[in-house]
Amino acid sequence: MTSRERYEDWDTAEFLQDPETIVEYLQAALEENDSEFFIRALGNVARAKGMTSIAQQAHLGRQSLYKALSGTRDPRIGTLMKVLDAVGVQLTVVAKVA
Repeated sequence: MTSRERYEDWDTAEFLQDPETIVEYLQAALEENDSEFFIRALGNVARAKGMTSIAQQAHLGRQSLYKALSGTRDPRIGTLMKVLDAVGVQLTVVAKVA
């Protein structure tokens, strides 16, 4: 007998509702040391907060924001800084632990 389980598509953005969760999520994404992974994670945060709102706050077009955060492009650091500011976080530089 086979099971007919149904699974819903996972949408990370649905679980990014409070600032603490967002910060932990982005920190974990940075720890992967994979720029595409981090950019997609930032895209999930932007979707959770509302892509239109983030685009307006970052002074970017909504379509440009989607493209920049798709993980298939290498956005400029200026774009990332604007998006990070719009979602309410900032990057911090610390010495690498060996």
